[in-house]
Amino acid sequence: MWARLMRLLQAAADDPRFPPTVLYNENWMLRLVLDWLVGGGASSLMHVAPGANWYSEALLRSAFPPRFRGDPLAESYTRADGVIGHFRLAGNGTGELELLRQARQLTVVEGKMFSKLSAGVSNARYFDQAARSVACMAETLCTVRRKPDEMDDLRFYLAAPRHQIESGVFGDLLTLESIEAKVRRRAAEYEGARDGWLEHWFLPVLCRVEVGMVS
Repeated sequence: MWARLMRLLQAAADDPRFPPTVLYNENWMLRLVLDWLVGGGASSLMHVAPGANWYSEALLRSAFPPRFRGDPLAESYTRADGVIGHFRLAGNGTGELELLRQARQLTVVEGKMFSKLSAGVSNARYFDQAARSVACMAETLCTVRRKPDEMDDLRFYLAAPRHQIESGVFGDLLTLESIEAKVRRRAAEYEGARDGWLEHWFLPVLCRVEVGMVS
């Protein structure tokens, strides 16, 4: 079966049986990079802690879940293109990421080839992908009560072609100032209900997280 799968993948460009974009897209490019990094690739590109694993399209728990049916403020899980760190997947088969209680690394990677970062969720159009991902990282730590200062490595990276980065298509979305302003606005909509999370989890994560772009 594996040999047959490899033949299909190798033939995708020359004699395809399915659209080559199934393989040659940003998700598969990122998976290959993550596998290469964790297998001992260039540590200068992205740090991989000892014992760290990687997973593609893990679900990250939202800091703003529904409080009741039809909640007009709520959002669902965020699906991360790639995650490196010390974690496991929930046993319910959903692909939800659970940070290990003794974790030292949580790196979330968003892969883009020719598209921009996605805009906000349906209930908060300003809450873009970078702000949402860092908020989800804070909630991931909060869920297992793993303090940010107990982590060696907290990162949110955008992986994209160099010409996309240099052309400025991502603007200032990856600045800490932009992320903080949007998460504060999102929490404020809950009229105090998320103030404790903002103070005790999100802001400490923001003080330690490294946000950047790699090509």
